[in-house]
Amino acid sequence: MKRAILTIAIVAMGLTAAFAQDTTRRARMNRPKLTAEQRAEKSTAVMEKKLALTADQKTKVYAIELDRAKKAEAMWATEAKDRKAKREELKAAMEKSKADLEGVLTADQKTKLEAFRAEGREKAGKMREGFRKGKGDKKPVVSNPPSQS
Repeated sequence: MKRAILTIAIVAMGLTAAFAQDTTRRARMNRPKLTAEQRAEKSTAVMEKKLALTADQKTKVYAIELDRAKKAEAMWATEAKDRKAKREELKAAMEKSKADLEGVLTADQKTKLEAFRAEGREKAGKMREGFRKGKGDKKPVVSNPPSQS
């Protein structure tokens, strides 16, 4: 009787653990794909909120972001083998859009934008670090530990 109860308890815990995993990844994967225009509107709205853009600046920033989003969309539409060649092209386009954007912004807005970007890089680094956990953070196992005298 004790074995049957123990077996049922182990099976129940195993099933609970199996079904408790991976719910957030599925939710993230089902996000709707945004068009280039929607991505440009979204990034412009964020910049408008963070940098307090004027109406003229907003239209210029939207045009820059739309151009960048269309180029990125075109790169992702190509086959995987062609992406390596397009990656350098996209990198150059991103640098150009960054320079164009800095030409539109004031000095104060540029410093705010750089702080915003630095914060994003920091968050991305922490996320990457979280994905790598468990791969290289373990201490090596010493088979013959030194003896104590």
